Amino acid sequence: MKELPQKESVAEKTRGYIDAHPSVKDCMVKDLINYSSLARLIMKEMGIKNEEAVMIACRRYALKLSKKDHEGDILAILADSRLEVKTKICIVTANNDWTVLQRLERIFAKLINQKALMQVIQGAQAITIIADEKLRNDVVNEVGQTNVLKVREDLVEITVKSPPKIGETSGVFSYLSSNLAEQGVNMVETVSCYTDTIFIVDDKDMIQAYSILSKLLESAEMATEARYKMP
Repeated sequence: MKELPQKESVAEKTRGYIDAHPSVKDCMVKDLINYSSLARLIMKEMGIKNEEAVMIACRRYALKLSKKDHEGDILAILADSRLEVKTKICIVTANNDWTVLQRLERIFAKLINQKALMQVIQGAQAITIIADEKLRNDVVNEVGQTNVLKVREDLVEITVKSPPKIGETSGVFSYLSSNLAEQGVNMVETVSCYTDTIFIVDDKDMIQAYSILSKLLESAEMATEARYKMP
C-alpha cells in the first residue's frame, strides 16, 4: 500500500517561510521583530489558522538563530577583503558546442605569455567568454561568427578578493549581490572563483557599484574591530 505524503507541520511551514525571506531572518537574529505581526503575516501567506502555534514556532526558531553569528562570519571575511577593478571588458556569448571549446584552446595558448584577461563559463545552453576588449575580435574570429549569440562591450569587472576562509563561509556572495541589487545596480554577469567574487557591470554603473562594495568592506572592518574590542 502506497504511503500518503505527510503534511508539513506548522513549525516546518513557519521555518520555511522565514528561510525564504532573508530580511525577516536577519531581523529575527537582531531581535528587531514584532512576533505578533510576523505571525499574522505568515498565517495569511501560508494559509495557517493557529496563531499561537506560529508564534511559538517563530520564537523557537529565533532562539536557534540567535546562537549562530552567521552575519559576524560574513563581516569577518569582508573585513579582510579588498577590491580590484578592471575596465574595458567584453562578454562574448557563444553556442554551447564542443567545437567552440576546442577553438578556444587556441586562444588560451596565445595568452600564455600575455597579461590579458579571459574566463570561460560553460552553461547548459551557452558558453560565456569574459575577456579584455582587445581580445574581442580574436575571440569572435576563433569561435566563428555563426556560433556567436551576443557580444557586450563597455563593461567593468569588479573583483572582491577575499581570504581562503570564504570557501567555508556561506552567504558572502548573497550578501554582496543583494546589496548591489537593492541599490539598483544591474549585474551583467557574476563569477565566483576560489577567493575571488567577480561582478561584471556596465561602465555607467562602475562608480556606484564600486562605492557600494567599498562601503560594505569598510563597514565590515569597523564592525569586526568593534566586536573584538567588546569586553
